[in-house]
Amino acid sequence: MNEPFRDPELPLAQRIADLRDRLTLEEKIGLLHQYQRPVERLGLGPFRTGTEALHGLAWLGPATVFPQAVGLASTWDPDLVRRVGEATGEEVVAFHHKDPAGAGLNVWAPVVNPLRDPRWGRNEEGYSEDPWLTGVMATAYASGLRGSDPTVLRTAPTLKHFLGYNNETDRCVTSSDLPPRVLREYELPAYRPALESGAAVAVMPSYNLVNGRPAHLSPLIGEVLRAWAPDLLVVSDAYAPANLTGLQGYHDDLPEAYAHAVRAGLDSFTQDDDRPEATLGHLRAALERGLLTEADVDAAVRHTLSVRFRLGEFDPATPYDDITEAVVNCPEHQSLAREAARRSIVLLRNDGVLPLDASVRRIAVIGQLGDTLMEDWYSGTLPYAVTARAGLAERCETVFCEAVDRITLTVEGLPAEGTDGRHVVADPDGGPLGIGDEPGRSGLFDLFDWGGGCYALRAVATGRHLSVDDDGVLVNDQPGPNGWEVRQTFRTEDRPRGTLALRHISTGRYLALDGEVFRLADDADAAAWLTVERVVSGAEAAATLAATADVAVVVVGDHPLVNGRETEDRLDLALPAAQQAVVRAVREANPRTVMVISSGYPVTWDGDDPPAVLWSSHGGQEYGHALAEVLFGDADPEGRLTQTWYRSACELPDLFDYDIIASDATYQYFRGTPLYPFGHGLGYTTFDYADLAVSVTGGEDGRVTASVTVTNTGSREGVEVVQIYTRQRRSRVKQALRRLRGFVKIRLAPGESTRVDWGLDVAELAFWDVTRNRFVVEDAPHKIMVGGSSRDIRLCASFHVDGERIPPRDALAGPIAAVDHDEYDSVTFVDADRVSGDAVRSTAEGAWIVFRSVDLGEGAASCAVVAAGEEGGVITLRLDDPLYGPVVGDLPVPRAGRHDLTEVRTGLAEARGVHDLYVVFENAGITVASLSLGEAG
Repeated sequence: MNEPFRDPELPLAQRIADLRDRLTLEEKIGLLHQYQRPVERLGLGPFRTGTEALHGLAWLGPATVFPQAVGLASTWDPDLVRRVGEATGEEVVAFHHKDPAGAGLNVWAPVVNPLRDPRWGRNEEGYSEDPWLTGVMATAYASGLRGSDPTVLRTAPTLKHFLGYNNETDRCVTSSDLPPRVLREYELPAYRPALESGAAVAVMPSYNLVNGRPAHLSPLIGEVLRAWAPDLLVVSDAYAPANLTGLQGYHDDLPEAYAHAVRAGLDSFTQDDDRPEATLGHLRAALERGLLTEADVDAAVRHTLSVRFRLGEFDPATPYDDITEAVVNCPEHQSLAREAARRSIVLLRNDGVLPLDASVRRIAVIGQLGDTLMEDWYSGTLPYAVTARAGLAERCETVFCEAVDRITLTVEGLPAEGTDGRHVVADPDGGPLGIGDEPGRSGLFDLFDWGGGCYALRAVATGRHLSVDDDGVLVNDQPGPNGWEVRQTFRTEDRPRGTLALRHISTGRYLALDGEVFRLADDADAAAWLTVERVVSGAEAAATLAATADVAVVVVGDHPLVNGRETEDRLDLALPAAQQAVVRAVREANPRTVMVISSGYPVTWDGDDPPAVLWSSHGGQEYGHALAEVLFGDADPEGRLTQTWYRSACELPDLFDYDIIASDATYQYFRGTPLYPFGHGLGYTTFDYADLAVSVTGGEDGRVTASVTVTNTGSREGVEVVQIYTRQRRSRVKQALRRLRGFVKIRLAPGESTRVDWGLDVAELAFWDVTRNRFVVEDAPHKIMVGGSSRDIRLCASFHVDGERIPPRDALAGPIAAVDHDEYDSVTFVDADRVSGDAVRSTAEGAWIVFRSVDLGEGAASCAVVAAGEEGGVITLRLDDPLYGPVVGDLPVPRAGRHDLTEVRTGLAEARGVHDLYVVFENAGITVASLSLGEAG
């Protein structure tokens, strides 16, 4: 074939246009679904978006499993993260060559949502609570995935999830309020570097709404994202398009909703799995009704084809054609998995127990995570598993205790029915559980505490976990909690006489006795009353074993599929109570106790810290080897935290409060004393900082540079992550207490020194000015802070930036958007109309927004407000105080629907000069989009 679109020597835009122009409208429509239809007459094969590759290839069988994303970021090593992305990309291609239909080259990774709240169920999928660090790590991982060839992609990375997505609770119907500064300074910066650099070529919108509008319809897709990456492919999240008329009820029918989505920038509908016909039918209907034009379809097709061309689909050959199955879990990738796991481990505390020395001959490995590795929802299938126990056993004698309680369950039934005092027993073949007169081995169960009142039980006789089959019958046939719908976990509810009932978590139904078989029942009154008798205490058994060892290593943490995961947020951050009890018992039995935390999020615990504490995310297949190398000092602990570890969830704002500035959230604004701060991590040596020098050249277009001497003052080689923070010390607005601006990772021998240099464009010190809707560098003093964490600041220096002074807001220059206020109370952010624009709505009587330093000139005589009220109402304008300031005007607000805003006007009492202008909502449910002031005439 000699079609121009197959000529790699032609410009990409020309090739795309040539192919698009050869397609019929029906063929173009067929490209707008996740499963793109082939066009055989032109030699176009099928194409599918969406291969999961968050920390290794997932869902398609055994492949190299690297540490979770939050663990990769804790290495603070972008080059390492890039190499992990590269290895993952190679394995994706290998699977694609074997099964093109099953393994597509559009990968849905990385996740760039800043980790604002550690209770988020998907915390382990992101990189950091800092948007700049998130952008650095996401760009590194995406760069590895896409490959180094300048024109042909190895895979096509997709950033997710756009935008303001940090809660699983009601995720499809909740709206994330993003004030302009939070949007521009915190949320959007995480996406920019990977898109502008070309490391990522696609974006997935999130399930939630943002400021009242579904994220899949966000005008920011076109206004911002495609300004950074013009041919960006935008793919929907799974089944999200149908939410536009379903859960979200934003449109009346799907043709209308899908047309809006395409016009907003959505190119590929992930809906109805591999059955595209319904989606394509709605798009055809939208075209027939004039809701969508062929030009709209052409734009989406161009974005889709752009990615396919860049993947080399229409080239004679690509640089990746020779990749075979031999790369999957190859020795090089295994070594990389080990390196990544080792360098991700964070030493939180150490009183001298670590590193372990040659005197350690016997280690007690303890805990329900001590001899197992966990897969999360986006993990690949582990090709092998080096557990903590296995890794340490290669170094010295180890003894092991799982440290879980072993129990029996007795039915407290009615004597007449013959159930009173009988025992729950497991079927030896994994079938339905029944009742027996004597417990024996079949009546013994191991009780796993996964926190938050969530338990799993394992039958001792079979070694399999209790689960519920499709008929609601209790069976014991599962290796552990697993699957999208986890059926292996239960909560307990108290019943009379010291008994309890078991409630199945995924269904909310109760375990009831149906004859001699246990089955789920809807009615709580039908629940079986059970008495629990502890046969073996996990804590006591652990303490007994720990006392026989030179060192005790207690491995605690979470199960990635339980009590916090996609669709489920955590209620708190506490380690499970039973696991905490084990740590306390072991520490009392053996003062040389090391607590190793394996979790996808920060945790808390009660009581004193053990002598040594380490944390890592779930570390993948080589975790045990990596842990042993760090514990025995083969390697200096290199990991540093990328999130604040709070002392309690009580220190966090509401899960749904996305305004980190107003709520003092994340390390940038948090005023308390954390358990462990952002950037924290210890090593086995010490470092000294000296001779900090800082200079500023130029004005707003200039550059800030700094240098500092760092010296290893310890007795062994070590790694330091030199972190640089800045703080603007005077400003028109509330500024962050500290903000990460850079880091340098260094390795020094004992006594060795090095000079660390750092630079930053002055423009990077800008913040979003709501008075003029642009970034501004203020004329202001700043402070640079250098050290080993956000709270371990060793040296500080001041510098001044010659920027601009933000003048009073010119109230008479034109309409002022309500969302561009400076502060607020009891308002929420909503959509001004369906397509674009934001507004504010009062949630209580007396709610207000304030515009600071408004220049009313020689006198503002009138005010016009674009507003509506659910029940009507009144807006009051006050100067300088929302309660006691002088009233300059009242505006009646008409009763109208959500998007039926109208302009209302009023005259103003005499008001001149510069004042803080308060807009006070006298009623709940009033929406305001803008206000305009007119001068006296």
